[in-house]
Amino acid sequence: MTTEETYIKSSNVTEIILESISEGVFTVDEKWRITSFNRAAEKITGVSRQEAIGKYCWDVFRSNMCERDCALRRTMKLKKSIIDTSTYIVNSQQRRIPVVVCTSLLKDKNGRILGGVETFRDMTLVEELKKELDARHQVGDMISASPNMKKIFSILPQVAESGSSVLIEGETGTGKELLARAIHDLSLRRKNRFVPINCAALPDTLLESELFGYKAGAFTDAKKDKTGLFLAAKGGSIFLDEIGEISPAFQVRLLRVLQDQVFRPLGAIKDEKTDMRIIAATNKNLQDLVNNGSFREDLFYRINVVCLSLPPLRERKEDIPLLIEHFIRKNNLLREKKINGFSQEALAILMSYDFPGNIRELENIVEHAFVLCREGQITPHCLPEKIVGLTRILETSLSVDGTIKAMEAKAIREALEHNHNNRLAAARELGMHKSTFFRKIKKLGIDLPKKNGRSKLK
Repeated sequence: MTTEETYIKSSNVTEIILESISEGVFTVDEKWRITSFNRAAEKITGVSRQEAIGKYCWDVFRSNMCERDCALRRTMKLKKSIIDTSTYIVNSQQRRIPVVVCTSLLKDKNGRILGGVETFRDMTLVEELKKELDARHQVGDMISASPNMKKIFSILPQVAESGSSVLIEGETGTGKELLARAIHDLSLRRKNRFVPINCAALPDTLLESELFGYKAGAFTDAKKDKTGLFLAAKGGSIFLDEIGEISPAFQVRLLRVLQDQVFRPLGAIKDEKTDMRIIAATNKNLQDLVNNGSFREDLFYRINVVCLSLPPLRERKEDIPLLIEHFIRKNNLLREKKINGFSQEALAILMSYDFPGNIRELENIVEHAFVLCREGQITPHCLPEKIVGLTRILETSLSVDGTIKAMEAKAIREALEHNHNNRLAAARELGMHKSTFFRKIKKLGIDLPKKNGRSKLK
């Protein structure tokens, strides 16, 4: 067989393979015109080979990547391959198709660059499965796989439909406002406004004017009427965040609104009627505030018809990988980056951290990492130093603690051996009370012989 015949046979085999694979493959020349287009490319795009060949690639694919960050263009410019870049194309039916693309230079047998080659894989099924999986762990903008959160998710539709006042308890950063929004969005009031206000951010006078509104001339700077948030929320929901911070005097004024759904704007001579749902939140224990007299009992029972307690992130650490993935997707879109996750070491550091700032702190950590990481995986050097440092201190303390326990166990075993397994004699040798000795044995998991030595104590 001649060299030419071998080359022709090899080309035919390559063509057969390209026509058989499920990934779309196309090539372009140096002027960006399509020179080949396999069967899978036809199927994914809905564009025939005859129609595609000779056209500019961006006219066929109409991808979001074509506009600003073409992987094939980067390959041609940098002379290096690009692997697994996520994007989407628009097919002939004007439907967006999610794809993962790989690009490389197209060279002849002498190494001369002829253009570029791109393979792309249809990820529609994967994305649909991912959305289905996300739906199991997501309500509104809240994401969780923890049993405690799933209990809240399971009753949320009934809570939302009830129209009753809701009190949300939880530490700072646990997502109280997100939960309040989810309640509103699932309720019959969802077509009307959701109005949030942070009660801790304003003194009584400003909080009253914000919530109740005022008439022109009510005070020096009141040049014209202002509609209060109670009226703005009519037909919808108002979210009173950090309600435990309001003064006893303002609690009295708020109670009347909750009882009668009426309020009087500052400077007005008649009451206004409103129809709104109250969703309140606090990072304090309101029952304790009631017990010590700093929060009115009657107001507490008005807002506490349904109480939902959000667990802190340290009690739902199984959610950390889910939340990280969510924040990575969000930051990739906002910052036009292609970060594809955390390294195992970086993830381990976050999993061992207690997150006093909860989910808000985790989101800030991911954003911090995006500033320092250009592409690929986020590694420990992209994390805030205080978190990495705390983890190292914790690992050291755990290591020291483990060493101490091992030494204690060794001393107890040796004392038992010296005293022929007589527990009381061993305890005396170690200078321990017998109850302390037995507690240590249980804590350290030391297996004792069934027979207890009974040599006479001196």
